[in-house]
Amino acid sequence: MSKLTLDDILDVRAYERDRAGFRERIIALKERRRVHLGTFVSMVFENRDTIRSQIQEMARVERLATDEEIQIELDIYNPMIPEAGRLCATLFIELNSDSAMREWFPRLVGIERAIVLRLSDGSEVRSAPEAQHESQLTRADTTSAVHYLHFQFSPEQIRALATGSVSVRCDLPAYLEEAELLPGTIAELLVDLHG
Repeated sequence: MSKLTLDDILDVRAYERDRAGFRERIIALKERRRVHLGTFVSMVFENRDTIRSQIQEMARVERLATDEEIQIELDIYNPMIPEAGRLCATLFIELNSDSAMREWFPRLVGIERAIVLRLSDGSEVRSAPEAQHESQLTRADTTSAVHYLHFQFSPEQIRALATGSVSVRCDLPAYLEEAELLPGTIAELLVDLHG
């Protein structure tokens, strides 16, 4: 999947004119690509369109107008566009209160390496943190609410993903959760994996 360039990002006025329709399409896309893992963790498997949406919204909210400002966002988010053989996901820890964050963030240290896709042939693909963001989001005593993950697949694992059920699980001892991927989600991921 090709990376985004300055030409892919609309200026704020042009984006504002199409924002309602664009957001409607992205919300539907993210619904197919979102996986809920337990009570307060979810993941969105990213693609070029979801990342473009993220950059468009950042430019809108922060009123980014110059090519240099937009390029900074492109440099930050382009690594999250999957390439052939790789999936990218944003993991969200969705806690709503300070007390819940104080309780759970220290218990979830290491979650960025604890997400596993279990394939129909029994093989597993483990998450790895996206290198550019790892140092900013991972600390020894607490974790953050958002993590950027990569999953690297072999050709055999891509075939296994295409031929049967797939589950995602967190094997962090403090948060042992598992969920089955829906067929529509698997179809989306196969598009990413084939580039």
